[in-house]
Amino acid sequence: MEIKPILPEKETPAASESAENLCYKRYRMEIDGLDCMYVKYARVWIPDPEEVWKSAELLKDYKPGDKVLQLRLEEGKDLEYCLDPKTKELPPLRNPDILVGENDLTALSYLHEPAVLHNLKVRFIDSKLIYTYCGIVLVAINPYEQLPIYGEDIINAYSGQNMGDMDPHIFAVAEEAYKQMARDERNQSIIVSGESGAGKTVSAKYAMRYFATVSGSASEANVEEKVLASNPIMESIGNAKTTRNDNSSRFGKYIEIGFDKRYRIIGANMRTYLLEKSRVVFQAEEERNYHIFYQLCASAALPEFKTLRLGNANYFHYTKQGGSPVIDGVDDAKEMVNTRQACTLLGISDSYQMGIFRILAGILHLGNVEFASRDSDSCTIPPKHEPLTIFCDLMGVEYEEMAHWLCHRKLATATETYIKPISKLHAINARDALAKHIYANLFNWIVDHVNKALHATVKQHSFIGVLDIYGFETFEINSFEQFCINYANEKLQQQFNMHVFKLEQEEYMKEQIPWTLIDFYDNQPCINLIEAKMGILDLLDEECKMPKGSDDTWAQKLYNTHLNKCALFEKPRLSNKAFIIKHFADKVEYQCEGFLEKNKDTVYEEQIKVLKSSKKFKLLPELFQDEEKVLSPTSATPSGRMPLSRTAVKPAKARPGQASKEHKKTVGHQFRNSLHLLMETLNATTPHYVRCIKPNDFKFPFTFDEKRAVQQLRACGVLETIRISAAGFPSRWTYQEFFSRYRVLMKQRDVLSDRKQTCKNVLEKLILDKDKYQFGKTKIFFRAGQVAYLEKIRADKLRAACIRIQKTIRGWLMRKKYVRMRKAAITIQRYVRGYQARCYAKFLRRTRAAITIQKFQRMYVIRKRYQCMRASTIALQALLRGYMARNKYQMMLREHKSIVIQKHVRGWLARVHYRRTLKAIVYLQCCYRRMMAKRELKKLKIEARSVERYKKLHIGLENKIMQLQRKIDEQNKEYKSLLEKLSSLEITYSTETEKLRGDVERLRASEEEAKNATNRVLSLQEEIAKLRKELHQTQSEKKTIEEWADKYKHETEQLVSELKEQNTLLKTEKDELNRRIHDQAREITETMEKKLVEETKQLELDLNDERLRYQNLLNEFSRLEERYDDLKDEMNLMVNIPKPGHKRTDSTHSSNESEYTFSSEITEAEDLPVRMEEPSEKKAPLDMSLFLKLQKRVTELEQEKQSLQDELDRKEEQALRAKAKEEERPPIRGAELEYESLKRQELESENKKLKNELNELQKALTETRSPEVTAPGAPAYRVLLDQLTSVSEELEVRKEEVLILRSQLVSQKEAIQPKEDKNTMTDATILLEDVQKMKDKGEIAQAYIGLKETNRLLESQLQSQKKSHENELESLRGEIQSLKEENNRQQQLLAQNLQLPPEARIEASLQHEITRLTNENLDLMEQLEKQDKTVRKLKKQLKVFAKKIGELEVGQMENISPGQIIDEPIRPVNIPRKEKDFQGMLEYKKEDEQKLVKNLILELKPRGVAVNLIPGLPAYILFMCVRHADYLNDDQKVRSLLTSTINGIKKVLKKRGDDFETVSFWLSNTCRFLHCLKQYSGEEGFMKHNTPRQNEHCLTNFDLAEYRQVLSDLAIQIYQQLVRVLENILQPMIVSGMLEHETIQGVSGVKPTGLRKRTSSIADEGTYTLDSIIRQLNSFHSVMCQHGMDPELIKQVVKQMFYIIGAVTLNNLLLRKDMCSWSKGMQIRYNVSQLEEWLRDKNLMNSGAKETLEPLIQAAQLLQVKKKTDEDAEAICSMCNALTTAQIVKVLNLYTPVNEFEERVLVSFIRTIQMRLRDRKDSPQLLMDAKHIFPVTFPFNPSSLALETIQIPASLGLGFISRV
Repeated sequence: MEIKPILPEKETPAASESAENLCYKRYRMEIDGLDCMYVKYARVWIPDPEEVWKSAELLKDYKPGDKVLQLRLEEGKDLEYCLDPKTKELPPLRNPDILVGENDLTALSYLHEPAVLHNLKVRFIDSKLIYTYCGIVLVAINPYEQLPIYGEDIINAYSGQNMGDMDPHIFAVAEEAYKQMARDERNQSIIVSGESGAGKTVSAKYAMRYFATVSGSASEANVEEKVLASNPIMESIGNAKTTRNDNSSRFGKYIEIGFDKRYRIIGANMRTYLLEKSRVVFQAEEERNYHIFYQLCASAALPEFKTLRLGNANYFHYTKQGGSPVIDGVDDAKEMVNTRQACTLLGISDSYQMGIFRILAGILHLGNVEFASRDSDSCTIPPKHEPLTIFCDLMGVEYEEMAHWLCHRKLATATETYIKPISKLHAINARDALAKHIYANLFNWIVDHVNKALHATVKQHSFIGVLDIYGFETFEINSFEQFCINYANEKLQQQFNMHVFKLEQEEYMKEQIPWTLIDFYDNQPCINLIEAKMGILDLLDEECKMPKGSDDTWAQKLYNTHLNKCALFEKPRLSNKAFIIKHFADKVEYQCEGFLEKNKDTVYEEQIKVLKSSKKFKLLPELFQDEEKVLSPTSATPSGRMPLSRTAVKPAKARPGQASKEHKKTVGHQFRNSLHLLMETLNATTPHYVRCIKPNDFKFPFTFDEKRAVQQLRACGVLETIRISAAGFPSRWTYQEFFSRYRVLMKQRDVLSDRKQTCKNVLEKLILDKDKYQFGKTKIFFRAGQVAYLEKIRADKLRAACIRIQKTIRGWLMRKKYVRMRKAAITIQRYVRGYQARCYAKFLRRTRAAITIQKFQRMYVIRKRYQCMRASTIALQALLRGYMARNKYQMMLREHKSIVIQKHVRGWLARVHYRRTLKAIVYLQCCYRRMMAKRELKKLKIEARSVERYKKLHIGLENKIMQLQRKIDEQNKEYKSLLEKLSSLEITYSTETEKLRGDVERLRASEEEAKNATNRVLSLQEEIAKLRKELHQTQSEKKTIEEWADKYKHETEQLVSELKEQNTLLKTEKDELNRRIHDQAREITETMEKKLVEETKQLELDLNDERLRYQNLLNEFSRLEERYDDLKDEMNLMVNIPKPGHKRTDSTHSSNESEYTFSSEITEAEDLPVRMEEPSEKKAPLDMSLFLKLQKRVTELEQEKQSLQDELDRKEEQALRAKAKEEERPPIRGAELEYESLKRQELESENKKLKNELNELQKALTETRSPEVTAPGAPAYRVLLDQLTSVSEELEVRKEEVLILRSQLVSQKEAIQPKEDKNTMTDATILLEDVQKMKDKGEIAQAYIGLKETNRLLESQLQSQKKSHENELESLRGEIQSLKEENNRQQQLLAQNLQLPPEARIEASLQHEITRLTNENLDLMEQLEKQDKTVRKLKKQLKVFAKKIGELEVGQMENISPGQIIDEPIRPVNIPRKEKDFQGMLEYKKEDEQKLVKNLILELKPRGVAVNLIPGLPAYILFMCVRHADYLNDDQKVRSLLTSTINGIKKVLKKRGDDFETVSFWLSNTCRFLHCLKQYSGEEGFMKHNTPRQNEHCLTNFDLAEYRQVLSDLAIQIYQQLVRVLENILQPMIVSGMLEHETIQGVSGVKPTGLRKRTSSIADEGTYTLDSIIRQLNSFHSVMCQHGMDPELIKQVVKQMFYIIGAVTLNNLLLRKDMCSWSKGMQIRYNVSQLEEWLRDKNLMNSGAKETLEPLIQAAQLLQVKKKTDEDAEAICSMCNALTTAQIVKVLNLYTPVNEFEERVLVSFIRTIQMRLRDRKDSPQLLMDAKHIFPVTFPFNPSSLALETIQIPASLGLGFISRV
């Protein structure tokens, strides 16, 4: 529906009034029901001569019958708008702001011209969006600026998406066409139209680029590159600069891009229409000729172009007429290089290219040919005219002939032929016609060769056509070209109207809505006027056939035929040589002058013949040889579709100059036929429309001219789409969308389980007129304006709800304020009353204090007086009491003295009495003792006479003698000490004497000196007198000097003070300088540190880039390797014909082995050049030349492999024949002797080996650190050494005996050796006979037998001892290892527990103790079970031996040694000990290698058997097999096993590469295998964490570093494949789960989406949600953990997954305007928080995955923050550091309010953001690279698992390998 403004400069076409009246009537009927919408503050559109439409606001409600509307414009001016008194049409209503800027114009509630124009302007100017949907049409506005929205990342983002899901884009239209072609099996067309300069060619180019990128090519010829390469060629020869466009296409083209059954590009075909040939010879002001001419002139200095004799473009007449030979920003020389490269790519050889350039240069030189008039009817060319000479040289024709026929023409009559000179004007016209004809034929020739290069080599299944055709044109002077262009647009507009009408009808029928006929404007009358019988073209062709036909006579025929008979044909008022046609877009006035000449397109036949006669230039005749063979365009297939394989159809161009004039077709006739063919082709396809709009005529970027835009909108059919849609039910909602949007208008009781019935019930209440809506099967259809009415009701309801919420909140706020004020008043009262109470209390305290002071004052006075009185009283008392005390003391003293005297007297008396008594007692005792001694003496005299007495006496004497001897010794010691003291004293005395003598001598000398000194004193006194005199003199001098010194000092002090001041200033300056130097040093240090950090980061980035390049190259290499495998399989299928009778398994096995070895060689050989090329490669994909070289190399290697295979077969046949001959020989009778000699050698070698082992055992025992067992003094140590010594001595003896016997045998053999040695059998027989004849043969035999028995005995003894010692050593080592592990475990647990809090520490220790006790219990239980088994076995054996003993006799019992009885029952006990002694190796046979690979790799399924295995068990098994091969020192076996393993893993991944579990399983096992190769490589860096037992398992013979690199590359390839698998799994979930699904229900509302419905997650129950993503992440994580993948590798995989989620989500957010809202930002932040919670649950927060979501988080925050002030802009700039400037601006441009309460982002705010971010250096790329894979690393992760403990489950089917 459209309401056209009445523009002052143009009249509304009368023909369109009827059609528009129908629309107005319909609109009138619609708005009759919308009178209620014209209320105060409603906004409407009114016509304006400058801006076409202006917005205004109603100042009062409209009432039916009002003739005037009171309006206010946006600039504040009031206006009275008068309604039409006849129609009383109200101005169009303006859509709500929430709908402004919609992606689809049909989503607007009011569908009319001003709404469409305003929506396009807002999107183009404010949001910088150039694409908008209008139903099925994509409107593209030329921005006149390069935009970053056409990269490969944008293509990938639109690939596979529904058309309504993403923002409008040319890629969305291309994807829709591609998808419908594949889904509906129907050919498609994309029709791109618009004015010159609107961007048609660019749009068509991007559509073709999209097909080429998405589909790829079916062959290796890169057809898509050739299709894109055709654009530079066609632009150079068919595009030119015009006043409206710098790269205007001056021809129409329809390119059919062919696809095969897999929908890959296989070829293309191009049809061209109506080349503007007149541009070759004439250009208007500020325009140019075709680009190719200027490219040639710019490249004239090239050596290959010297022969063309070109120069500056201003030199040639055909390139200087426009006066603008240079286009700003375009380098013609560079464009020439691109053109030549495109020609080369399309197969145009260099010779043909030079031929084309010769013809083009000849055209330029031809334009410079000048004519001189001889008279009015003839002319001539100056002799040896240089331009003509150059032209003839280039064309290879005769100068005289060409000069003659340029000035003459041939006239043929029925009888004679005349040669007639022509005038100068006719000669110039003929020259220009010849130039145009040559150029047109050259154009067609190039198009034919392009089509041949793009021709499909396989059968075409379907095609997509891209039509790039001129739009409706109207100029000041319109001629034949504009007539044909507008005629083509009339046909296309008719087809467009019919298609839109058909789609509308299908939609109504699909939804089962009653279909009523919708009237729309049909331009068939205008088409009939042009092409019907007696139409304009028919009359033009008829006039061309007339001998004297002219433009004037043709104009008169037009007037006579159509004037006043056809409403669409008019005659200008002031001209008789023009006519006017009323087209669907506008009226156009055509000038008749030149119509006949351009329609006939006459060129003289003689000039063509001269060119055809060129023999030096072969290309020139080719241009004209097929003119008579051109098929008529009407000879197409009935369906109108021309197959791509047909080459007979030529571009629909004018080809004048044919020999027979009667069969010549005019340009108009050819154009009409080709146009009919095009319409038939388009009708047979599904069309898609792109309408290009030119926003202004000055090519200003992002400048919108409303007048020019509305003219083009009317001309291109966009408004017609609106009219047709508005005529019926333009607004369409699904029931779920309607329910979600208008749920607020429903009450709870209205909501039913059936959404359809709920919507019906609500609509019946809201809209009473049932004609305003219809219920379809899945949608509700509304008349125009009804959605706006519903939106108004919804807004009113929300506004009422907001008012209620505001009322409640304001009441709550007021109540809160009242409570706060009341609380404050109470608080103030409380504080005031408290203050008063405190004041009163203070008064009371002061009063009480005063009383207290008074009390204490009075008390002080009284106390003072009391103390004075008391002191005086005490003083009196003291004096009195002192006096009394002194008297008492005197009396007591006298008494004491008297007592002392008495005491002494009484004591003397008592002592005298005591002495007397004592003397008497002593006397009595002496008398008594004398008497008793006498008695004792008598007894002693009697006893002295006995022997015993003598003995006793002798004993006492001995004692006394000993005592005396002891005393003598003591006295001797004392004597010696005294002697020593005496000697020391004598020494000291002598030294003192010497000292005293020395002193005396010194004193004598000093006396003499004193005498001499007195003499000197006298002389000195005299000198002193003299000196005193001198002193007086010096004192006077001193005074003067002191005065001078004081003066000098004062001056010096002043100077010093000044110097000090200067010094302080210098110090301050120095400090300042030091501070500055320090600051500068600190700054320099900081900058250096920053630079160092930046350089480190840069180096890390470079390292990651290099790693990424290397891994991308590995990815490409794996792709090529897969390609090679496919080619090899195909070659095997094609070439591998089995030979008759040749069916040997060994040969097959050898061929397989050679195949694996060959693959390994390729891997190793080609890995090096790939790495060498790594720095030069910037992107992962290789170029085509490298791929072709690799293919060639593959074929060569295939041939080499085949030749090697044949040679191997021949060698095997020769070996078989030699083996058969050897088997036919008779056996040698001397085998026994050879056997015995071999046996002796074996025994000798075994003896040596045993001796070495014993030496090692001895060394190991001596080196063992167990002090209890191996101490040098330990008994076990001595016994063991004795045994070892005896055994070694016995071994030496036996060895000497063996050597003696061997020498004897050798000497005898030499003695009996015969002379003839021809026959081996004869020699052996003679040797045996001679040996038998020997006399001492019995002795030798006996010695030999004894030696063998001795060796056996020694061997058995040594074996038993060796086993026992080994068992002991193993047990000791095992205990040491277990103790070490336990110690390490305890230390780790202790360190972990110390880091835990106390409660957790206690719990952890308890848990550890429980675990330890459980493990000990399990070990004890196992030991108990083993002991029980041993006991049972011993009991059985005891029973057996008991029976045997009972049967044996007593003698036999005595002969049995106890060792034998003990040995037998012990043997079963040693069996489990042997199982513990495995060396961690697996042995297999060479022929079982393929079986091993098959069972362990190819047929092993992760989801089954492998689930219950030890993580990484296949890797451990393979490594243990490698260890055994290394132990055997078999390099062939190692190489074969590793190669087979790598190829087996590649085969599994190729077969089941899309299964995540399989890829994860083999990534884990490959990494584990790689870690094992590192851990057991023997390198110190990898052995730090190994146990001693593990160090013993290291590889000893081979360095597998190269294979480690191969395995690392394989792991990288598997990792990349894993990322691709999880990306394919996650890709469908991300957009639905992260963006579309409402995780928080009810936050985001649904807006009207128009005809292009986006895929909504609301209605579909099976869509993915966030829970689906989290469940998938859990599945991935559990699978990787179950497979034992390294934790660091799991972190890298999780980081990659989160990057994919963030990148895909952000890319879709940046390409979907409907997702950029506040509520969607909240949804995204909630979803991201759930993902972060998942990371925390899995303990993966340090994996770097959260940082990959930072751009998405910041984008969500950007949607939610305020966007108004400068502070907001500053906050946004600091917050969004992970987003690029383009992304920030894009989000702000796309920000769309979902409700009316949200505000749009102002353009000024976006400009502020851009100004603040202009210095930020970031990528201009808009989208994130979702295909980016972070470089992966494999940190070394050693395993603590002991290889000897690994058990092989029987389920693996590896019974053919054995543990070693």
